[in-house]
Amino acid sequence: MKKYLPIIIGVLVVVLIAVGFLIKSKNKSSTSEDDDSSNVPTLSESQWPAISLTPTEKVGVSGSMGHWLNFKVEKINVTGATSMDYLMVYNTSDGGQQGVPGTAKITGDGIEKDLLLGSESSGKFRYDAGVETGVMTITFRNDKGKMLGKLSSEFHLQSGVAELTSVDGLFKYTLDKVAKSVYFVTMKTYAEPSVASVVWQGGYGVFSSDGKEYTGTILAE
Repeated sequence: MKKYLPIIIGVLVVVLIAVGFLIKSKNKSSTSEDDDSSNVPTLSESQWPAISLTPTEKVGVSGSMGHWLNFKVEKINVTGATSMDYLMVYNTSDGGQQGVPGTAKITGDGIEKDLLLGSESSGKFRYDAGVETGVMTITFRNDKGKMLGKLSSEFHLQSGVAELTSVDGLFKYTLDKVAKSVYFVTMKTYAEPSVASVVWQGGYGVFSSDGKEYTGTILAE
């Protein structure tokens, strides 16, 4: 018996390692499946909220206009949703990308945040140059953290031009004349927002930094 004891111990060790590896792999697989946003379904049309990004400025900070976006999500109708993750990814003039992530609790008034196109350190702001396009992705979760659904919307930030266009090219609004020193965001909002917009049609909206209406012509495909 003593002769076979090392072999028996060796077999037991191998079995224990194998069992431990299977348990770890199963747990990892289960966790990855829950945290992998690629497995989260896109929200159905009946659950669509209204998403908007309005160019704004930081109160009391000179030169901040066009470097901040007021992000708002309204008309949230996702059963069981108690919180929302958001990720704004935008392109910079040097060909790079920057991301602005966050999480917010859902209240009856929806969600509203001012998002910086740049960075802040000790109250000082650095703005990313040449920001024109980006993508806003929102993901809804229940009180246990399970992802219930997500939506993504591309946005186009413009100023000093008469032709305001969506990134996908399906929506265009041509102003009667160029608005000086005014910033505009054109994006897909899904549902119609209550936020003041220059124009809204077919799920697309145009939002201005001064909140005014500008006459023009819509071209939507």
